[in-house]
Amino acid sequence: MPIEISEQLSETAEVGATLTLPFELRQKSRLLANLDDGREVRLFLPRGTVLRQDDLLLARTGLVVRVQAALEDLSSAHTQDPLRLARACYHLGNRHIPVQIGAGWLHYRHDHVLDGMVQALGLTVLRERAPFEPEAGAYASSHHDH
Repeated sequence: MPIEISEQLSETAEVGATLTLPFELRQKSRLLANLDDGREVRLFLPRGTVLRQDDLLLARTGLVVRVQAALEDLSSAHTQDPLRLARACYHLGNRHIPVQIGAGWLHYRHDHVLDGMVQALGLTVLRERAPFEPEAGAYASSHHDH
């Protein structure tokens, strides 16, 4: 029988298990998954919940589960020109593409068509496997800084 998880913890607690998921699954409020040790869990979180790296979840059994962001196939675009970076973010956002933004770089799920567009905007694009933590959006409430 799956372990049921229905709440997030805001304070630190002793972690008993980890749950590694890609971003696509960390956006689901209802999910059947396996903990990293193989035990089955069922998530029943409030609608709109987006799980982030190191979030803590509390199971009905009292088990505390740490969320881990899985490695994903990403495009990593780089430039030292802030205007080019802003343009790339604008064009990706205009297509509703989730992006993770840093100083001089951005990540998005790998897509060769988008890579071509971003390269045409003057950025260098590399393919890599890394955890994906895209921006939450201007109206999202989150306790994480990006």
